[in-house]
Amino acid sequence: MPDPVDNQYLSNLKRFCQQLSGFSRERGNLIPLLQLAQHCVGFLPPKAIDLVAGHLGLSPSEVFGVATFYNQFRFTPPGRHPIKVCLGTACHIKGGEIILENFERKLQIQAGQTTLDQCFSLERVACVGCCALAPVALMGEAIHGHMAPSKVEGLVLQVEIEEEKHRNRKQHHATE
Repeated sequence: MPDPVDNQYLSNLKRFCQQLSGFSRERGNLIPLLQLAQHCVGFLPPKAIDLVAGHLGLSPSEVFGVATFYNQFRFTPPGRHPIKVCLGTACHIKGGEIILENFERKLQIQAGQTTLDQCFSLERVACVGCCALAPVALMGEAIHGHMAPSKVEGLVLQVEIEEEKHRNRKQHHATE
C-alpha cells in the first residue's frame, strides 16, 4: 500500500507544476516561483528546485544558491506541528530568544530543523504582528502570547499527549 505522505507530496508537487506554467520564463520570477513551490509543497525539495531551474533556464545549483540566501525557504518538510517563535523587536526585547532556546532544548533541534519523528519543526520569524502579546510563539495556527520559558514544556507536552491519544484511537479502531 502506498504511503499517504508520499501521495500528498506528489499531489502537491503536481499542483506546483500546473501553476508553474502560468509564469513567464523571466529570471525576475525566481523568488516568486520558489515561494510558490514552498507554498504548494511545504518546503523546497530537490525536485522543485529542478523544476524552477528548468522553467527559468538556470542551473539547479544557481537556484539552490539563491534559495539558501533567504531564510524564508526551508529544505526539509515541516513537522506536523510547526512552531514559529517571533523575534521581532517587541518579542526580542521581552525574551523571544530565551523562548526559542527553550524550544530548542525541549525538542532537541535547532531553529530551521524538524524532529526525527516529524512531529515538530521549529522556526524563528521576524514578526507575527502581535506585538502587544510579546513574546509570542505560534504552534500551527494557534497564537501563544506572553510566553514564558515555563510555558514551553507544557505546550510541547500538550501536543505529545494529543498525538498519543490519536495513536491509541487508531490502534483501538484497527483491532475492532
